[in-house]
Amino acid sequence: MVDEVDAVVIGAGVVGLAVARALALAGREVIVLERAYTIGFETSSRNSEVIHGGLYYPAGSLKATACVEGRQRLYEYCRDHGVPHAALGKLIVATSEEEIPGVQKIEAAARANGVDNLEWLSVAEAQRMEPELNCVAALLSPSTGIIDSHALMLAYQGDAEDAGAFVVFRSPVLSGRVLNDGFELAVGGDEPTTIRCGMLVNASGLYAPSLARSIDGIPLDTIPPAYFCRGVYFTLAGRTPFRRLIYPVPVPGGLGVHITLDLAGQARFGPDVEWIGDVDYAVDPRRGDAFYAAVRRYWPGLRDGALQPGYAGIRPKISGPNDPAADFVVQGPATHGVPGLVNMYGIESPGLTASLPLADEAVRQLGA
Repeated sequence: MVDEVDAVVIGAGVVGLAVARALALAGREVIVLERAYTIGFETSSRNSEVIHGGLYYPAGSLKATACVEGRQRLYEYCRDHGVPHAALGKLIVATSEEEIPGVQKIEAAARANGVDNLEWLSVAEAQRMEPELNCVAALLSPSTGIIDSHALMLAYQGDAEDAGAFVVFRSPVLSGRVLNDGFELAVGGDEPTTIRCGMLVNASGLYAPSLARSIDGIPLDTIPPAYFCRGVYFTLAGRTPFRRLIYPVPVPGGLGVHITLDLAGQARFGPDVEWIGDVDYAVDPRRGDAFYAAVRRYWPGLRDGALQPGYAGIRPKISGPNDPAADFVVQGPATHGVPGLVNMYGIESPGLTASLPLADEAVRQLGA
């Protein structure tokens, strides 16, 4: 038996659910296929849960434009849908005079992206906000915030299902092929089946390149390589003295070991950067030594034994450790030549913040 549907979205992470929502609201019959048993099982639930301001990305890049637009829309969406969030703001800190140019570079990039509400703080001003902070200067981003990422995904899922979409779990796509008028997918799980669709969105995150290679008819030279960059998080035992997010000057591959807060006020530190060969979420407690050293540069009062192993997340990168950071790729027929197909590659941070504009871009390229 072959099931037929207008559109299939592969992946029930935050971006896949946003795409399913947008397609369903556009009147399409949508099925979301998810290999795990729940929404947001991997990258979408293993991050800092930050609503990013749009400070770090090259002007004109999809990361920059989608993040800045997405941040504004996400705050509005959260208010309208009761998604827990808080615009706490964050401080980007220089802990030595040598780091000030790095913060100035961030400010320049942010202004080029249309972020015009940043504010330089003196040491005294920064320490009035955060008395235990050590710095020589700080840049305040008042638009940065935090969000309950699971609640956001539930809201996207609810919108999609209210518009007629279905989310099907434990349903891995094993293989597929391009047809003259759409796609045929072999779906595994407890009840294996075959699905035909006219539109296909590959929003499978870490597995997007490998999944694209499993679908016969997608030109192989349009599929980027996959790289995995693991970041480990540690949590703080006890209460934090900080009320805002604290970020150091970025390091190659990431934004450095920063302090973020969840909506209950619990502090977490991370992520560090480690390039790995395959998906592996192990947390080595020994990595805590490096965390103490990194955090004490801007919080010298961090006491011994205060950090506990938390969790790990993996960025779905399409550029390697020695390459310039790649932009988001929302790849439609204009690039790969397959009508009705969109592949979403390298959707790492700030993918959560950018999820609504990224979904709109996928729908636009589908012509849905």
